[in-house]
Amino acid sequence: MDLQVAKWGNSLALRLPAEYARRTGIKAGDRVEASLTPDGGLTIRPTTWNRKMFARELETTREAMKMGRSVIDELRRGGRY
Repeated sequence: MDLQVAKWGNSLALRLPAEYARRTGIKAGDRVEASLTPDGGLTIRPTTWNRKMFARELETTREAMKMGRSVIDELRRGGRY
């Protein structure tokens, strides 16, 4: 998603597309957490984002997935991909 940087008083601002706001549940006046990634990227997430809750959701999703045969074991037996 490409965002345009605009001037807002003495600061710079990003306008979030409506689709992003809908997906994340962000509304006007909400606060977000922004952080820089090691490669210079910018990560923005709602301050309501909870790492522990997210980890629980991932665990639940993972438990629902069927485990297949190990690709590494197949490669060791000479399988080709």
